[in-house]
Amino acid sequence: MEHIQSTKNQKVKDWKKLQLKKERDITGTYIIEGSHLIEEALKTDDILELMIQEGIEIPVNWLQSGRNITTVSPEVSKVISTTKTSQGVFAVCRKKNQTKDINSYKRFLLLDAVQDPGNIGTMIRTADAAGVDVVIFGEGSGDLYNPKVIRSAQGSHFHIQTEVGNIFDWMKKLKTAGVPIYGTALENAVPFKHVDPSDSFALIMGNEGAGVHPEILQQTTQNLYIPIYGQSESLNVAIAAGILMYHLRK
Repeated sequence: MEHIQSTKNQKVKDWKKLQLKKERDITGTYIIEGSHLIEEALKTDDILELMIQEGIEIPVNWLQSGRNITTVSPEVSKVISTTKTSQGVFAVCRKKNQTKDINSYKRFLLLDAVQDPGNIGTMIRTADAAGVDVVIFGEGSGDLYNPKVIRSAQGSHFHIQTEVGNIFDWMKKLKTAGVPIYGTALENAVPFKHVDPSDSFALIMGNEGAGVHPEILQQTTQNLYIPIYGQSESLNVAIAAGILMYHLRK
């Protein structure tokens, strides 16, 4: 088991770089932090290496997992952490492949330029809970592997398939497969309860400020809105997505 004491070690520099999207894209890897996320990752083949701060007891199943484990000093732990109160346990994971055929999915959540990491992570977690099969990141959406997204998703990104692609291209595939596509809008839309749940559906959620792009809304099966009974002007996009996903699934 290797031990790294210095923050100037090349491995430490490489781990720290994974806080940047550019480096994550180049290497096809990302870093996770915290025991819960690591436990979820260990259920997959995604983990490439584990890093544990010295003095922290390593769980038996981590030792038996066959993954490479490196112990690091508190100084190194602080450098590679993205949280204020780190648990001192980290892992480098490989990104998911995006090769599955659309016919293997039944329920879809498409993100049209959704940008807030907390919203994205919450939507992934809720989609996982609602039994959605895949979350599609359209152009302008935030990065799935942003540390804040990963923390908000609470490990659900290990359970659910994720794809990155053009929303219009995906809509063509969905229509060919006979999947009803629902946009979210305030105008030219019906209350969501007017639509019956079904075995298969695609839901498009839009940017926090601008909503779903008008050209996308023109090509949906039906656009939906959630009635507001109080004084609030709108719902948070992640909350709205949760309400709609649970209603639409049969």
